[in-house]
Amino acid sequence: MAQYGGVRHYIPPEVEGIVLLCPSPALTLPKEWTTEPTTSVNMAEKRRNDTRSFFSAAKRPSKATENRAGRRERERDSQSGSKSHRLILAANRDEFYNRPSKAADFWGTNSEILSGLDLEYGKEGGSWLGISKRGKLAAITNYMEGHPNPNAQGRGFLVSNYLMDKDVDSYSYLKKVSAEGHLYNGFNLITAEFKAKQDTVCYYGNRGSSEPIRLNPAGIYGLSNSLLDTPWKKLLKGKEHFTNVVGDQSLSGDGLVQALLHVLNNEELNTPDPLQEQLGEGYSRSMVQALSAVCVRSPHYGTRTNTIILIDAEGNVTFTERTMLDVDTSKWSTNSFQFNLQA
Repeated sequence: MAQYGGVRHYIPPEVEGIVLLCPSPALTLPKEWTTEPTTSVNMAEKRRNDTRSFFSAAKRPSKATENRAGRRERERDSQSGSKSHRLILAANRDEFYNRPSKAADFWGTNSEILSGLDLEYGKEGGSWLGISKRGKLAAITNYMEGHPNPNAQGRGFLVSNYLMDKDVDSYSYLKKVSAEGHLYNGFNLITAEFKAKQDTVCYYGNRGSSEPIRLNPAGIYGLSNSLLDTPWKKLLKGKEHFTNVVGDQSLSGDGLVQALLHVLNNEELNTPDPLQEQLGEGYSRSMVQALSAVCVRSPHYGTRTNTIILIDAEGNVTFTERTMLDVDTSKWSTNSFQFNLQA
C-alpha cells in the first residue's frame, strides 16, 4: 500500500509484466516436422517474436530432413536477410521506479549467468529474467492478487537458483518448486534448456495446476499476471502485434530487435477487461487501468526494463536490455551482449 497526494493505492510488491512465447507462426514446416503433444518441447524456429515474453519453437527434425530443410532455409535467408532462430523472447519488467536493482550483466561462477538483479533489502540477488552460457533460461512474473503475504519468500530467487544449479533440468526444478509453491505469493515461472540435441521449455504457476507442464513447441504462448495464456486483452493485443512482427521475414537482426521493442512499449490501455478486473480486488481503479497496457505507466510504478533474447540455430545468443535510468521515464539506456552457448 502506498500513499501519494492523500490517495492510497495498492501496488504489487514485486515484478509484474507480460511474457509471450511462440514458435515461428510464419514458418511453414515440412510434414516431418509437425509436432504432436509430447513430453518434450524441442525448439527450432524461424526468426521473429515477442512481448513480456514471446517465444518460438518447432520440433527438431531428423538429420536428413534437417539437412534438406537447412539448405532451403539458407537459400531463403540469403535472399531475405532473415536468420533461423531457436528462440526469440521479449519481456517487460514492471516495478516501482525507485526499487533498487542492477542492470543486466554477467555474474556467478566464471561469470556465466547474464541477468539483471534485484537489490531490494532482503531480496538481493533475485532476478526476473536470465540466461546462462550453459543454455539455461528462466523468467518469472507475479500473479495478480490484492492481498499478498508480506512474509512470503522472495520469488526472484526462483530464477537465480535455477540459473545457478548446473545439475537440475528444467522440469525437475519446477517439480521441486511446485512442492514448495505455498511458501510464495502467486507467480508464474518459465524454465528452459537449450542443448545441442534438444531444447526444452517448461511452465509452472502456483495458482494453477499442481504439476508443471512441458510446452508444446508449436504455438504462440502468452504470459502476463494470470496463468499461462489467460486471454487478458493486453495479452491478446501483445500476441497480435508480436505475430505481425515475427511474420515479417524482411527484418534484419537489428530490425527485429527494434520492432520487438516497439511492441513492448505500447502504452495503449486495454480497458475495460473483465477478466483482468476479476483479479484486481484491492487495487484502485486507476491502477487496474494502468496495468491493462503492455507498457505500464503510472506516476511511481510501471515498465522499467525491456528485454529481448535471440538464440540462433548455431547457439549464438544476443541479449538486449533497455532499462530506465535515474527513476526517470524519459531516460533510458540500451545494452546488448553476445555469446555462444557452451556445448
